[in-house]
Amino acid sequence: MFTGLVEEMGRWRSRDGHRLTVDAARVLDGLIVGDSVAHDGCCLTVVEIGDGWYGVDVVAETLARTTLAERRPGDRVNLERPVPVGGRLGGHLVQGHVDGVGEVRRPAPDLHVRIPAEFRRYVVEKGSVAVDGCSLTVSAVVDDGFAVAVVPHTAAVTTLGYRQPGDRVNVEVDLLAKYVEKLLEGR
Repeated sequence: MFTGLVEEMGRWRSRDGHRLTVDAARVLDGLIVGDSVAHDGCCLTVVEIGDGWYGVDVVAETLARTTLAERRPGDRVNLERPVPVGGRLGGHLVQGHVDGVGEVRRPAPDLHVRIPAEFRRYVVEKGSVAVDGCSLTVSAVVDDGFAVAVVPHTAAVTTLGYRQPGDRVNVEVDLLAKYVEKLLEGR
């Protein structure tokens, strides 16, 4: 589980088939092979570690359902390690399982993201949503998606401050809403 509070903005170093390498600093502290790290909201397993970088493998399913296939060497990436048991949960529960890809319609600070219709029912005003792994509060639900207010600190230390109209972003809707819907199906 993640909190959606990005620890570091790293950079994609390279992609060789399904192996991605990432330049990082902070998330490398204590990192071992087998650990999970969220990359723009996508939970991936660390398979190798070097000096100032680490590698992860990504499967075709993840590449097809996220923006990871679009990222190029040098692109910024939001990084977060899982919240440790007993750790502070300052954001919201984020699985690192991207539900779909949205499109930026208006940039931060009043970020507006268009999302596929099948995910809109999980988005409610003042509810939680993760955009590129960043925990955010929905300020408004709009016809084609949602709007969130991105505070200056978040814009400065995450990729959200760099996203422009037309950019594609990973979106994870509220986990609890999906479970409630599933439980109510049987009634």
